[in-house]
Amino acid sequence: MPRRVNPQAHAAKRRHILDSAAVLFAEQGYERTTTAQLCSQAGISPGALYHYFPGKKQVFLAVLTQDEQDTRSLVEELSGSPTPMQALLQFVEHLAAPAAAHPIVPKLVLEAMLQAHRDSEVLEVLAEAESHEIAGIRALLQRAAEGGGVDPGLDLDEAADWISTLVGALYLQAATHPDFDPATHQSHLIRTVRAFLRPAGED
Repeated sequence: MPRRVNPQAHAAKRRHILDSAAVLFAEQGYERTTTAQLCSQAGISPGALYHYFPGKKQVFLAVLTQDEQDTRSLVEELSGSPTPMQALLQFVEHLAAPAAAHPIVPKLVLEAMLQAHRDSEVLEVLAEAESHEIAGIRALLQRAAEGGGVDPGLDLDEAADWISTLVGALYLQAATHPDFDPATHQSHLIRTVRAFLRPAGED
C-alpha cells in the first residue's frame, strides 16, 4: 500500500530545500554549487533530494519561481481595492521588498541573470516571470488611470515597463554595491513612481 503523503509536510520540506539552496546559489553561484552541497545544506540525503527534484537545475529554476503564485494572488486581491493608486504602490512595494528583507535575494537575482545568458531555459523562466510582473503592474496601472490618478499623457505599457525596470535596478544596485541600503531606496522608489505617474499640475 503506497505511503500516504502529508501535503503540508511535503510543501514545508520542499520549501526548506529551496531556501537552503538559495543561500548556496546566491553566495557561490550556480556553477560552483554541487548536488552534494545542496543535500548537505538542507540536511537531506541525495535520495531525498531526488524525491522532490530531478536535479540541480530543477532546484535552481524552482528557487527562481517559488513566489510567483503569491505575486499573482496579490494582483488579484489588489485589483478589487477601492484605492487603485495605493494598490499599485503596494504592489511595487511587494516586488521590491525582498531586496531589503533578505540580503541574499539581490545576489540570487544577479546570478539568475548571469545564468540566463548561458542557459535558454533559465532565460525563458526569467522572461515569463518578468512578463507576469509587468502584466500585474499594467493591470493595476489601468485601474489607477481609470480612477484619475495617472497622467493621461502616459502610455501605460511603457509606464509598466519603466516601473519594472526601476524595481530591477534596485536589486542590481543591492547586489553590486555593498553600501547600498535597499530599504532606504525602496522608499525613494515609491516616491519616484508616485511622482512619475501623477497627473500634470498636481502637487
